Amino acid sequence: MSSFATLTPEEAASLLRHNDTVGFSGFTPAGAAKVIPKAIAARAQNEHEAGRPFKIGVVTGASTGRSLDGELAKADAISFRTPYQSDPDLRKAINEGRTRFFDMHLSLLPQQVRYGFLGKFDWAIIEAADVTPNGEIIPTASVGASPTFCNVAENILIELNHFHPATLRGLHDIYEPLDPPHRREIPIYKPSDRIGTPFIKVDPKKIRGVVINNAPDETGAFDAPSDVTNQIGRNVADFLAQEIQAGRIPKSFLPIQSGVGNIANAVLAAMGENKEIPPFEMYSEVIQESVIALMRTDKVTFASGVSLTVGKETLSGIYSDLEFFRPRLLLRPQEITNHPELVRRMGVISINTAIEVDLFGNVNSTHVLGKNVMNGIGGSGDFTRNAFISIFTCPSTAKSDKISTIVPLVSHMDHSEHSVQIIITENGIADLRGRSPHERARLIVDRCAHPSFRDELHGYFDAVKDGQTPQTLAGAFAMHIQLMKSGNMHGVDWKNIHI
Repeated sequence: MSSFATLTPEEAASLLRHNDTVGFSGFTPAGAAKVIPKAIAARAQNEHEAGRPFKIGVVTGASTGRSLDGELAKADAISFRTPYQSDPDLRKAINEGRTRFFDMHLSLLPQQVRYGFLGKFDWAIIEAADVTPNGEIIPTASVGASPTFCNVAENILIELNHFHPATLRGLHDIYEPLDPPHRREIPIYKPSDRIGTPFIKVDPKKIRGVVINNAPDETGAFDAPSDVTNQIGRNVADFLAQEIQAGRIPKSFLPIQSGVGNIANAVLAAMGENKEIPPFEMYSEVIQESVIALMRTDKVTFASGVSLTVGKETLSGIYSDLEFFRPRLLLRPQEITNHPELVRRMGVISINTAIEVDLFGNVNSTHVLGKNVMNGIGGSGDFTRNAFISIFTCPSTAKSDKISTIVPLVSHMDHSEHSVQIIITENGIADLRGRSPHERARLIVDRCAHPSFRDELHGYFDAVKDGQTPQTLAGAFAMHIQLMKSGNMHGVDWKNIHI
């Protein structure tokens, strides 16, 4: 590190200019840059108070922590943001139209950056556990799109974070495919295959400085499991066990991809408890607390992912026991973890969470009432479209049972009926494989909808007498409109809606 200038966060932030585009490390708060973004936010506030414009384009692997998205959003320092976010202040700025946001499939981000579709990148700001004088960067708890940002950016700033030990070298597998027309197959045939290097290699002349810090990842705790999430988890585990018994999943099982959050934790915990499900591997994005717990009991034998999104104590436990975890964990770029070729080849089973599902299997995972974005599509589309079996989970209701998550037509569609195979709520399982739209509608209502909404949902599609799909433009959003008027989806009068 002696060949690189040691900077304060303020000195690093002073190097950026208004309208620069910056690629930041991070995939969830894991591995996200922390101290330089806060200094950039402070600089933006000072510039604005002096009457001068200062905003930057922010591109990351996925969501980040409060010190990055949150501080920059509060300082009104973000001109545009992609591909995914989860910060409440940034979400507010996006939905109010103050920050331009475009949602992207996470597997596509790195190649679109390399193709030049997002314009010139002025800076890459990367958190590292170590950096060598010849330009070998060891990432911390995530990889995300950092290799691509380092490749395309004109300048690089390093946050050398001593919370993460330099002994992480070897935990990462860094590989970027060639771009067309020179692209070849990606030679990964099982989750544990290694094909790249344990570091990101850059021209050391691009590294403009190093900022030393000791800041832990800002990963927050998920909600405690509830009776509903635990039942959803058991339903998923039971479904997978039945698929093994039916011979549709091999007895040796298949790799699992799981989303992030309290439902995902409940699903993985239930899979761990189900004796019909053998020990299994993960080929996923986020490796979270439940995966680490299952790894310690040998239920998860290997996990390949983009990030270690776990609490500070769990991460410290991993670092203090690296000899146990090193042969069981591997962190890769999101372009590889989410790559359609690999998901299809290995037969990955995808399990993701929906905001709402309609009667035909279309899924909304990003928007509330069709217009306000929550987080983004993330990697769910990458896996859903290519999975061996694609599963979506959600509670059947929200807001004290005033909102049905099963609706006539989703208010925003992220995953179409052509990709979604299984819907699971706490009430049951709807297997949509080989079902017509009329069959799907009845199955989803009878098995997944909350009992208090079933009659209303039946009333909707029973009134449609013809057509391949029992859908009506006059009533498709009647439940959403009822919610906007009364704060409750109950009480739609189908008789007065022209079918």
